Amino acid sequence: MANSNKRIVYTQDDGTVAILIPSDNCKLTVEQIQSKDVPEGKTSYIIDATEVPKDRTFRNSWTYTP
Repeated sequence: MANSNKRIVYTQDDGTVAILIPSDNCKLTVEQIQSKDVPEGKTSYIIDATEVPKDRTFRNSWTYTP
């Protein structure tokens, strides 16, 4: 399953953006991983890995708007 080209993003309680990186070795779909690993009550999005900035200089100030 090709999950590694996707990312799951959501905003944590402290306001920072969490980025989950699914593994291709996982037998779950990216949607199943999202359901299992995103905290209850959080809105999350599945995006392409290319949407995540490569420059992490200002990582703590990142936001995500669909």
